[in-house]
Amino acid sequence: MTIQTAPETNKGGFLTRFKFPSAYTILFGLIIVVAALTWIVPAGQYDRAMNQELGKKVPVAGTYQPAEGNPQGIVDVLLAPIDGFYDHQSYEAAAIDVSLFVLIIGGFLGLVTKTGAIDAGIERITARLKGREELMIPILMALFAAGGTVYGMAEESLPFYSLLVPVMMAARFDPLVAAATILLGAGIGTLGSTINPFATVIAANAAGIPFTDGIWLRVAILLIGWIICVAYVMRYARKVRQDQSQSIVYDKYEDNQQHFLGNQSDELLEFTPRRKIILLIFALSFATMIYGVSVSGWWMAEISALFLTSTIIIGLIAGMSEEELTTSFIDGARDLLGVALIIGIARGIVVVMDRGMITDTILNAAEHIVSGLSSVIFINVMYWLELLLSFLVPSSSGLAVLSMPIMAPLADFAGVGRELVVTAYQSASGIVNLVTPTSAVVMGGLAIARVPYVSWVKWVAPLLGILCLFLMAMISIGAII
Repeated sequence: MTIQTAPETNKGGFLTRFKFPSAYTILFGLIIVVAALTWIVPAGQYDRAMNQELGKKVPVAGTYQPAEGNPQGIVDVLLAPIDGFYDHQSYEAAAIDVSLFVLIIGGFLGLVTKTGAIDAGIERITARLKGREELMIPILMALFAAGGTVYGMAEESLPFYSLLVPVMMAARFDPLVAAATILLGAGIGTLGSTINPFATVIAANAAGIPFTDGIWLRVAILLIGWIICVAYVMRYARKVRQDQSQSIVYDKYEDNQQHFLGNQSDELLEFTPRRKIILLIFALSFATMIYGVSVSGWWMAEISALFLTSTIIIGLIAGMSEEELTTSFIDGARDLLGVALIIGIARGIVVVMDRGMITDTILNAAEHIVSGLSSVIFINVMYWLELLLSFLVPSSSGLAVLSMPIMAPLADFAGVGRELVVTAYQSASGIVNLVTPTSAVVMGGLAIARVPYVSWVKWVAPLLGILCLFLMAMISIGAII
């Protein structure tokens, strides 16, 4: 659920003339590059054997042999994004199945947001903590983390900056405390995704495993990571509350006071019984998804039907007319159309590699690199590779379908579970998306809170270092046990 924007411009400089390309351009460019490689890289193939645990055939280490090449031309490049939607060979489900699921859950989230239930719930908690403002930080960060781990809360967090900054400033904190509460809260939830459809589910699907595999390690990352982030934010918040000159945006203190507190309104959304019921159904929908996948063998079709049903029920409970219900659903789906398209385009890269017979050649080269590495070193190499790729492809869903078909089979050669590679991917992507200037969530949220980007990076850098060491330790433990 990441939208790409151009980084800040520098008047009269190079950045004024250059805009960072979107994920679509990057991925289509990679299709062209990969097609060119099919004319250069020798073709080859592994023998395949059925993996009973995965329920699919996987490459057998040491069986690579040269094969007749099939270089990909211009027509193949143009067809790749389309074929990417329909190719079933490397996945449990074709991209069209996953993309349809993304659109349906986008409609579901759009309709729930339209009811005001989520906003009203958070507003009410904030109001009840008045006079105990320090408690707002861990409680609100927990709520935003829940949104991140359940449905990849990102753009949906932007409206809360305007709400929370005045509240935090009235409590003698500063705008950065409010921005960090939201950005780090939702960010650590996404980094520690457990059932996030836009990261964990898509990545696990591309890796050919159920998304519930490895969930307990991700739960541990989520909880401990939340504690680390809360401690970091609260330490800074206490310093600012005791001495406003400790604020990194102290130079704008008077201006921010006037801007955020000059016309403060105490009006809250009404937290009606109807909105409480909607929040309950919202939570039950994701709980049912976990049960269906882990116990009843559900996959994309069944999950999509679940959220479509929940959408209709919530719309009826909210008292929406038929036109309001369908319009809210379509608007929500429209917001995630870009994510759905990215999935097909990214899989087009793998289609070109497979048809050009170079996928196994690349795997063979990687096999030689990782052969002899311990499982701990292997998974840490994977983490840093994903970290670097995250800067190239900021879209979490795009990175998942781009990297998992290549990275996951390497785990088989190294004797590491594929679910650990999925965890390494989402952890790395989550770290990058806390600071990348190509993210509308980062740049937009900081702009609303009036926190300069450079100040944010300087403040959050030590925390990112702590989180990186923590994540490397966790995936290393996962590789050992």
